[in-house]
Amino acid sequence: MAKSFQYSAILVFITVLVSVNHSEQLQSSQGETLLRIQRILNYPSILNSWNSTTDFCNTDPNPSLTVVCYEDSITQLHIIGNKGAPLLPRNFSIESFVTTLVSLPNLKVLTLVSLGLWGPLPGKIARLPSLEMLNMSSNFLYDAIPEDLSSLGSLQTLVLDDNMVSGELPNWLDSFPLLTVLSLKKNMFNGSLPNSLSNLANLRVLALSHNYFYGEVPDLSSLTNLQVLDLEDNAFGPQFPQLGNKLVTLTLSKNKFRDGIPAEVSSYYHLRQLDLSKNKFVGPFPPLLLSLLSITYINVADNKLTGMLFENQSCSADLEFVDLSSNLITGHLPKCLQSDSREKVLYAGNCLAIEKQNQNPISFCRNEALAVGILTQHKKTRHASKVITLGVIGGVAGGIAAVGLIFLIVRKVYARKAIKRPTTRLIAENASTGYPSKLLSDARYVSQTMKLGALGIPAYRTFSLEELEEATNNFDTSAFIGEGSQGQMYRGRLKNGSYVAIRCLKMKRSYSTQNFMHHIELISKLRHRHLISALGHCFECYLDDSSVSRIFLVFEYVPNGTLRSWISEKRSRQTLNWAQRIAAAIGVAKGIQFLHTGILPGVYSKNLKITDVLLDQNLVAKICSYNLPLLAENAGKIGHGVSSGGSTDPITVARKDEEEKVDVYDFGVILLEIIVGSPLNSMNEVDVLKDRLQASIISDEAARRSMVDPAVKRKCSDQSLKTMMEVCVRCLLKNPADRPSVEDVLWNLQFAAQVQDGWRGDSSEGSPISPSNPPDLHLTVQ
Repeated sequence: MAKSFQYSAILVFITVLVSVNHSEQLQSSQGETLLRIQRILNYPSILNSWNSTTDFCNTDPNPSLTVVCYEDSITQLHIIGNKGAPLLPRNFSIESFVTTLVSLPNLKVLTLVSLGLWGPLPGKIARLPSLEMLNMSSNFLYDAIPEDLSSLGSLQTLVLDDNMVSGELPNWLDSFPLLTVLSLKKNMFNGSLPNSLSNLANLRVLALSHNYFYGEVPDLSSLTNLQVLDLEDNAFGPQFPQLGNKLVTLTLSKNKFRDGIPAEVSSYYHLRQLDLSKNKFVGPFPPLLLSLLSITYINVADNKLTGMLFENQSCSADLEFVDLSSNLITGHLPKCLQSDSREKVLYAGNCLAIEKQNQNPISFCRNEALAVGILTQHKKTRHASKVITLGVIGGVAGGIAAVGLIFLIVRKVYARKAIKRPTTRLIAENASTGYPSKLLSDARYVSQTMKLGALGIPAYRTFSLEELEEATNNFDTSAFIGEGSQGQMYRGRLKNGSYVAIRCLKMKRSYSTQNFMHHIELISKLRHRHLISALGHCFECYLDDSSVSRIFLVFEYVPNGTLRSWISEKRSRQTLNWAQRIAAAIGVAKGIQFLHTGILPGVYSKNLKITDVLLDQNLVAKICSYNLPLLAENAGKIGHGVSSGGSTDPITVARKDEEEKVDVYDFGVILLEIIVGSPLNSMNEVDVLKDRLQASIISDEAARRSMVDPAVKRKCSDQSLKTMMEVCVRCLLKNPADRPSVEDVLWNLQFAAQVQDGWRGDSSEGSPISPSNPPDLHLTVQ
């Protein structure tokens, strides 16, 4: 009996020993995997505590590093590096890194943030079959999401924010039936959203902001658990998305939504934050939004919303921030928004009956509403009745009288604004015939012209031929500057001593002055800090039939040379430093943005080159050659109606998008020359340099600096340089749809400027004009 007990005790001891040894082997194996990870990540400071004796499963967690084990197997790994961590060295292989990771087969939660990881996300990460949460944000991952990930059926959270992942969102997303969080912010995704998104029944957070998505948002009303939808800074639209009513945060700002806000939004009783700003929403602003039970934040600024507010309108007790700015809202600001307890309430640029925050006269909102086609049902009905009555009573004659009456009313309202907007006598007299009423009544032009008055640009006016002859000594050859496809250029000096550039365009066909008036009106609005702005015009007519023989356009004169002459041409004067080059790039981008969106219809500048950019005495970049509507090669279009900038015709919209992306490519070529500092003479040279630039971005700092103009390569922040390179490469992508918008280009350039401005290495670098006063780089998008 005792002998039998002895054998049993020995057997139990051996079993325990084997079990402990097996556990130690497991722990040792996974510990070696973590040490390999430390080595592959180039020994980041956050992993300094790891060594061969570390008990990984029993280390104290902290916000940056956590290892969680279950039954001696690692189930969670969180490594969060320093924000803005640079790329890992060139010998880093993300394939090898992921191959090492899959040696932890029981991982359920994996967080690898700000570690400098670079390369395409390997599909073999799907070899972690238990993975439930994957967060690899703030790295340098690129290319598309691999389809292999669709096998991760247990995945609940996927976060890839702030990378360079591109391509379309895959249609197999519904392979993640348990997915609750999908966050892909600040990447390079494009295309439209797949309908499979509507099958993710458990989805709570969908964050796709700061990408290049476009088109209609699929029907998401079936996502009854969706609480956060963030689509900011894409090109979604025009229809407001169909959504469930349990949303807590809804962000649609900086898109292309242009229909009305549906009434059901006022029934989103869980809604706390609503941001619809910087779209083209029309129709009434729903006052009930202010009184939603949970609402704390509302931003509908920079739209075309109409409607009337009342003093007795109620507001939610938790409402902290409201921005109604730059809409067409009338009435009285609700008393609940005037309370001192509100953190911030903005309402400038409307027509409210309050003497605060720069309100417009009520006629402004009415005319603007007419311009964008917003009419109340009452007005439509009354107008229809009037037309029918006049038709019965007076027939055709009555109809003509009605048209004349309507024109007089519009002209009267327009005339009241004349005191606020500088116009020429010729335009005022001749703008009545063949001139779109929408163009006449669009008060956006008025406000833009008023804003630019502070820039020191003289008011647009009509010049007499005698003035121009005197300014150029009868167009003497000494005043001749050059000749191109857009006419002859002369330099002139006006009586007040200011110099101007005068473009002379000879007419090949017979047109009256009236045929040109809508083009002249557009040109008179092409006035911006970063354009060589038009100052006026003059018609020279034949005596026999009064048709136009020549048109003279008068522009600012900027004698300080082209941008190329300050960067890549060998001159005795000092070249632009890095901060000034960024400022010049920002200026060009702002000029392009104004041409596209500052007037209606937009102007797209074909074949923009670095030699088309001049620098003034303060080194402010100004585009001098852009596609003026008057100078269209097809002169047969002169005198025809101008298409509306709000056209919903798919062909027109597609053409405008294509033209915008052509300008973005041309800007990329200019940016490339700004970076490398040498003239670019062929498209092949551009392609070669772009590929080298792309390779250097994912390499090290030394590789990036080797690409830069030697004159500035030691005086620029690496982060600033890298951002400029990334913008340049994205602008030069072959597929136009993959190129960024001008707004996205501006945002990134301004970030590069801020980084450079705070870099101490640049503190000793002064301006070639005024070393003690470098140009201010903190520019804002207008």
